[in-house]
Amino acid sequence: MSRDAEFYIGYQARAQPGIARFVRLASAGCLALVALVGASLPLAHALRPPARFEYGSPVELTGTLRARPFPRLEVPRAGHATGTSSASSVTLVAPWKHGADLLAAHFDGQRVELRATLFYRDGVVLGEVEPGSIRTQAEPADAPASEQTLGPRTLRGEIVDSKCFFGVMNPGELKPHRACAARCISGGIPPVLCVRDGAGRASYFWLLSARGGPVNHAVLDFVAEPVEIAGELRQHGEQLWLLADPKTYRRLE
Repeated sequence: MSRDAEFYIGYQARAQPGIARFVRLASAGCLALVALVGASLPLAHALRPPARFEYGSPVELTGTLRARPFPRLEVPRAGHATGTSSASSVTLVAPWKHGADLLAAHFDGQRVELRATLFYRDGVVLGEVEPGSIRTQAEPADAPASEQTLGPRTLRGEIVDSKCFFGVMNPGELKPHRACAARCISGGIPPVLCVRDGAGRASYFWLLSARGGPVNHAVLDFVAEPVEIAGELRQHGEQLWLLADPKTYRRLE
């Protein structure tokens, strides 16, 4: 070190010129970095999927409850009278990592009123049912939603749990979410195959067995990984159901 090199002395009232200049530049750089990070956070948040969970704001819903193959409430669309088959499907789940099968079992095919907290993404709506809130109504049940067989399909995508993915967690997909998704699906949350096209647009297929039953425990090894599923595609109201034997699922590299 040369004799003329500056040396910081803490008890002096003023730092030497070279040291003071460095501190000013470093402080300005830190402030600029903090401002840049602060401005970037809202932009990064906007890149998250447009999912929403209306936590703390439950609503009253009225419709016909279908308990099989997974619980859902068929709500008549505006402009359609009670008893018609034109309805929107709200898939139902229970609080925490549980499906709503036990809550819905005794009300299958009945017109009911219930309280649920809604969550949704890409036009798909689900509801977390408040236990004990389901009440039957005197009005007749609506006709079942229309069903159409669309034939065999082979689809590639990711298996997600419908509760987290569609709004309760953001994002609720890919390998970082795998353990949570497996717990939700094993607890009865309906699994869904998310299929994206070349532009990143997603389509959603509710997974069922070849006979149209639940597949929850049979798909756990495939959650949050790219898979190929060949099965029969059916359109049930607004929903697309993919019926296939989980033993035929193929994991992709």
